[in-house]
Amino acid sequence: MYSFIRPQLIVKDLSLIKLICIKDFDYFKNRTASISNEVKNLVWLKDQKWHEMRTTLNPTFSSSKMELMFNTVSDCALQFVRQFQKSHGMVEVDSRDVYARFVNDSIASVAFGINVSNCGNEFLVTTRSLQKSSLGRSLKVMGYSILPRLMAMLNIRIYPEKCLDVFTDAIKETICRRDQNVSFRMDMVHVLLELRQGSGIKDDREIGEEFSVPDEVLVGRQRTVALSDEDMVAHALVFLTAGTETTSTLMCFMSHELAVNEDVQKRLRNEIDDTIRRCDGKITYEALVGMKYLDMVISESLRKWPPQDKLERICGKDYTIRSEDGDICVVLEKGINTVIPVYAIHRDPRYFPNPEKFDPERFSDENKSNIVPYSYMPFGLGPRCCIAARFALLEAKILFFHLLHKFELVPTDKTVSFPRLYGRTISQRSRDSISIGLRSRIVL
Repeated sequence: MYSFIRPQLIVKDLSLIKLICIKDFDYFKNRTASISNEVKNLVWLKDQKWHEMRTTLNPTFSSSKMELMFNTVSDCALQFVRQFQKSHGMVEVDSRDVYARFVNDSIASVAFGINVSNCGNEFLVTTRSLQKSSLGRSLKVMGYSILPRLMAMLNIRIYPEKCLDVFTDAIKETICRRDQNVSFRMDMVHVLLELRQGSGIKDDREIGEEFSVPDEVLVGRQRTVALSDEDMVAHALVFLTAGTETTSTLMCFMSHELAVNEDVQKRLRNEIDDTIRRCDGKITYEALVGMKYLDMVISESLRKWPPQDKLERICGKDYTIRSEDGDICVVLEKGINTVIPVYAIHRDPRYFPNPEKFDPERFSDENKSNIVPYSYMPFGLGPRCCIAARFALLEAKILFFHLLHKFELVPTDKTVSFPRLYGRTISQRSRDSISIGLRSRIVL
């Protein structure tokens, strides 16, 4: 089929998905056309440059690094929950709005070292305004997808230059302060500086198992590149722009499912209460990652509502698709776009029976072995999977841990039974306002 004037192949066969994303990854290294030249970040880098930067940045998101940044993220979540504790009775919120602000502030704190308690901070004001939907921005993204060379030639920017200046100044100022030992904070800036200086903490252990974290198969991991200030700015920027909407979308749909599935929420609250008692009132990273039912609920939320409805890979050189008997079926020419419909596969009853039902038991220890390989890919597959999957899961887990410890999520008169989705956005978003009620709990 065609996307405007660009031919593309829709791939639903799981064995072919494995070939494209993993086994024959060398043919499909790159994503679709780069979106502008504003930031040379990991998402849009290609070929060897991407490989070198990916292997350099991989340690940034290891489980041991997540443990180091755990307290910073937890403090952001606690601050988020406390703002609702000031109100009496039930608080009705637009979950899409409040979660976007939480994730935005959390990433600002972790990736940029910004103090989120200062709500008037120019950085926070700028980033929050940037997360608002914009028809003009959507059209520009579409333009880069259809006619990337023309858009680049015309130097059409996705983001206002002033916004990029604010981001760049903020991260460079933070880097300067850390270099001069003016301040210390265990966040992404600190980890990136360790990488730049070659003094990063060795990752000699992995903590817990999170089902939704994809496996990576990277050849030649040892080859890395030196990080410049510009690389660090670019990494932090994509962390902010790509991470905010996808993670807040997960939280938004998960809160909806918890509100309308009272039995699931009750069981999750019980696990939270048991965990906090075992931790003497203060949650730890290891205890959080070890919460099995919380991981099951998040995994099912990502199954039913994946952050991205599709994966796209460009065929980098002519590629032959063969049948099981070895016969040539079709030859993909260089430049053909391959599209893997994640949302459709996650809703396919062949792989997930009764797919419209929200059922965390699919991901229990007894059942998760029944999940067909390569049918579940909320963060992508193979070497080009989402590098920040662990951080997204950390944000979601710690947020719902603190939120459900203090509140029950309940439907309101405005709560829709089945959220409708926008059909033309980079990430999955609800067309409807997802309203939920926060009812204070009495915790003994």
